[in-house]
This record gives sequence, structure tokens and C-alpha cells, in this order.
Amino acid sequence: MPTYHESIMKKEVLHYLNNHMEGVIVDGTLGDGGHAEFILKNTGPKIKVLGIDRDHSAIERAEKRLHDFGDRIKFVHGSFENLQDLIVQTGISKINGLLLDFGVSSPQLDTPERGFSIRNDGPLDMRMDNSQITTAATLLKKLKDTELLSIIKNFGEERFAKKIVRAIRREQEKGPITRTSHLAKVISEVVKSPRNSRIHPATKTFQALRIAVNSELEQIKIVLKDAVDLLDSSARIVAISFHSLEDRIVKNFFRKEEKGCTCSPKTPICICSNKQTLNILTRRPICPSSEEVGFNPRSISAKLRVAERVYV
Repeated sequence: MPTYHESIMKKEVLHYLNNHMEGVIVDGTLGDGGHAEFILKNTGPKIKVLGIDRDHSAIERAEKRLHDFGDRIKFVHGSFENLQDLIVQTGISKINGLLLDFGVSSPQLDTPERGFSIRNDGPLDMRMDNSQITTAATLLKKLKDTELLSIIKNFGEERFAKKIVRAIRREQEKGPITRTSHLAKVISEVVKSPRNSRIHPATKTFQALRIAVNSELEQIKIVLKDAVDLLDSSARIVAISFHSLEDRIVKNFFRKEEKGCTCSPKTPICICSNKQTLNILTRRPICPSSEEVGFNPRSISAKLRVAERVYV
């Protein structure tokens, strides 16, 4: 029996997406299929799931896991930033729910060859889609100092970014940095974790490089914008974020789409033509229970937000 990634807040996801008797729910970050499996098991036969992932190996694992659901599940290899095109290709006009679970799955983290792990040596890769060209090692080699500094500072929210960039450049004078353990060692020599902290000093830099390699934040902005036009009336977006940069994008987008008109209060008639498209259902993000964090420690930073499409 294969071991699959433990999906986060499955009951909460189902609670918010289970508001239609029929239709298509899109899992834009299918992974091992944990959320999709829970949805299919706990909804009626007229609910179908379209599972999208840009990781070929994730699609293969999910196909095996969800085989028994037959035509209730369809698999698509692709990135959720191309959601509109992928939906059109499947012949679907409107969707009844969208799940977006951002971040890296346990199989990706636990497979050294994928290059996401700080503690397990592997090639400095970090690509979620192995068919793309740019790896983390490529970025370290080609980026200018100012570009690398910007990535580590902004995507990693790393206050020691300058010190880390200088250390990387000194090391590159001896030769290229192509392994995860090599980069982790370089950073840990100039940045120390706080006392009693279990967080590796290279964590923020690895996060920053992963975000840059996979254009993660830009893709979140694109999929949220495109999703609004695809959602049927009362259909919902459920978004699970794992760090403040992701969560801030989701929160601000939901607020903007709920507000609609952006004209000044002094303007007697709306001239911006912006209409409300969403109602926010979670004023504050939902976090995993202490019980869930206990058996799945990687869930501790997760935040779930939900918005519902107003009448189309």
C-alpha cells in the first residue's frame, strides 16, 4: 500500500465546497489526490472533480489512488495559472468550486532528487514541473547580485539577505553551487538560527528560490483573477496558504473583489465600472486544529480562506 501525502484541513475544505448537488469542482493543486479523494467519498455521484497539477509524478500517484472513482475524476497535467485554457479544453463552461492548496507536498520535500529539501542532499533543482528549464542552481549562476538579493529579501522575507548573497558569491568563486547541502552549508556558516529553534537558517532562502523558480506568487495572482469568470453563481474558491506572501495575495484579492466599486465616496455616480464579484465567507483565516498539527506538523503554518461568487 503506497504512502500518500496527508492533505490539510480536509473536513474544512469539504464543508465549504459541498454546497451544490451537482457540477464540477476543480482541484487546481491535485498533488497525491488527498483532497479530491475526500470530496469524492463524501459527495453525491453528480459531483465530479477535475484535478490539475504541473508535477507529472503527482498526477501518476493520484491516478492510482483515485482509480476507483471512474469518470467522476479527470486528470490534467498543467499549471493552474492556465486554468481558463485547461477548463476550455475539457469542455466545461462553469465550475462549482475551486480548491487551491499552495506550497510543496510531502513527496516533493521527501524526495532528495527534487531539490526542495534542506536536510537531505540532492541537486539544487526545486522545479515543480520537471519539463521547465530553469532550476535553482541556474538562478544562482545567472542572476545579478541585486536580483538575487531582491528574491531572497522579498520572497524569503530574510533580513540577512545581503550577508547571504555575499557568502554565496564568495563560495561561487571556488566553483558552482549545485547541491542543496552545499547551499545550506554556505548559509548556515553566516546565519545562525535562534537558540532552541528547530528552523534551519537556510529555510527562508530555500523558500525564496523555490518561489522564484516556479513563479509561484505571480501564478496565484493570475489564477485568482481568472477564476472569477469561471465560477458559477454561489460557487466558492477555497485557498490554503502556507506563508504570509501567499496569504496576503489571497486576502487582498478577496477584499478587492468583494468591495467592487473603487470610486471615491465623494463621487456621486460610479465611474470605475468595478462590480462586486465575491462575498468573503472567512473574515479571519481558518487554521488547522491542534489535533491536526499534532499528527501533521507541516500543517502548522496553513491558513484557509474562502470566498463565494455572487450571482452571475
